Amino acid sequence: MAETSILVVDDEQEIADLVEIYLVSDGYKVFKANNAQEGLEILDKEDIQLCLLDIMMPGMNGLEMCKKIRETNNIPIIMLTAKSAEIDKVVGLEIGADDYITKPYSFRELLARIRAVLRRNQMVAESGEAADDDIPLVCGDISMRIGQHEVTVRGENVFFPLKEFELLEYLMQNKGRVMTRHQLIDRIWGSDYVGDTKTLDVHVKRVRAKIEEDPGHPKYLTTVRGLGYKIDTPSE
Repeated sequence: MAETSILVVDDEQEIADLVEIYLVSDGYKVFKANNAQEGLEILDKEDIQLCLLDIMMPGMNGLEMCKKIRETNNIPIIMLTAKSAEIDKVVGLEIGADDYITKPYSFRELLARIRAVLRRNQMVAESGEAADDDIPLVCGDISMRIGQHEVTVRGENVFFPLKEFELLEYLMQNKGRVMTRHQLIDRIWGSDYVGDTKTLDVHVKRVRAKIEEDPGHPKYLTTVRGLGYKIDTPSE
């Protein structure tokens, strides 16, 4: 089986070298870049399965690079940063990061996060292969084809990064049913997810922004206070 390739983008050479040592010792193949532009060039040339991306870099920072990647690529992204403020985490998640680790972190935690993200990504890929591409999930004006990773909202194609797509898919598969926060986190991020539960709220907000005509007053994706979320066809 081919090695799993991870791209480490960090302008602090010593940190990148140390991360490489731990990843290689755990069986991963590592590519390193000390700035965003170099990282984007590696992504274009190599078959990368996951990106570890530092936020604080000169020139194009990690947030800008993450946003750039998400324009065309659903590769899992874990942000590495010295910033710990809640707003920084939310911004990283809103632009498409899958997870967020604040420096200093233990390499045991880093490896656990990497394994969880890759495992979940593999499960999604396998379920996509098994899906019937010709049978879309439909909820009112929202239609999605799992195998093609396509979503149409009111007749327009809308791009959904992987985690947003998974969240919408699971909710639409359970249309009309309330999905608890615990159920959604387990399904989308895995039962061994150790990150901030704020991640779910951020992803719900992003999905609403794409499917609702008025995200501030959602009709499709609603909150069931004290329980979780559900998606359903709006009542007339």
